[in-house]
Amino acid sequence: MTDWEKYQQIRREAAYTGLALLVLILFWCWAGFGLADVELEIFGLPLWAVTSSIGVWLFAIVLVKLLLKFVFRDMPLDEEKGAEEHE
Repeated sequence: MTDWEKYQQIRREAAYTGLALLVLILFWCWAGFGLADVELEIFGLPLWAVTSSIGVWLFAIVLVKLLLKFVFRDMPLDEEKGAEEHE
């Protein structure tokens, strides 16, 4: 993998991570504020409290799994020639 390809991959990973953060923030707003009028309770807690804490945490795990499966690539970040010369 060339340096340019590594650079492009790193930019792609950063862009998708930022997008995932934006989606997570929007989900948190919807789960907390959007469900505030719902009268449903789970374990004695209002639905908005459960979804805006545990729900967001679980949604974040799903987003990370999707990023790992479809976006992130395992690649060496050091230069292969440079690493051999320093040994």
